[in-house]
Amino acid sequence: METYKQQFIEFMVASDALTFGEFVTKSGRQTPYFINSGNFADGPRISQLGEWYARAINDRIGSGCDNLYGPAYKGIPLAVTTAAALWNLFQHRVTYTFNRKEEKTHGEKGALVGHRYVGGEKVLIIEDVVTAGTSVRESLT
Repeated sequence: METYKQQFIEFMVASDALTFGEFVTKSGRQTPYFINSGNFADGPRISQLGEWYARAINDRIGSGCDNLYGPAYKGIPLAVTTAAALWNLFQHRVTYTFNRKEEKTHGEKGALVGHRYVGGEKVLIIEDVVTAGTSVRESLT
C-alpha cells in the first residue's frame, strides 16, 4: 500500500472517523467498517480532510474539474473544504454546489446552493462514502 494511503487511514482512525465492527450501509450491504465523516468536526480535522481530498484529486485528474458537487448532507462540508484546499495548495479555482433535501420556496429558492450550472462544466461528485451510489442518485433526481 502506498504511504499516503496508509497515512490517510491512520488520520481517519486518529480522528475516530474510521471504526470497525458490523455495520449495514444505506443500500443494505453489510460491511466490517464504517466511516463517519461527521467526526471531522473541528477546523483542523476538516481542513486536513480537505487537503487529503485535494491531493487525491490533483494526483488523479489535475485541474480536470470545474465544480465539486457535494450531496446533502455529509457531502456539503467535503465539497467546501476540498474547494478551499484545491485553491490553497494548487491555485486551482473550482466552484462548489450542493443540494437541499427539501426544495426552498423562499429567498433564492430552488434545490441547489452554490454555483449555478450553465452547461459544459466538468463536475466531480464528492461524497463521504460511496457503496451503491444511493445518495448520489437521490440527489440528482
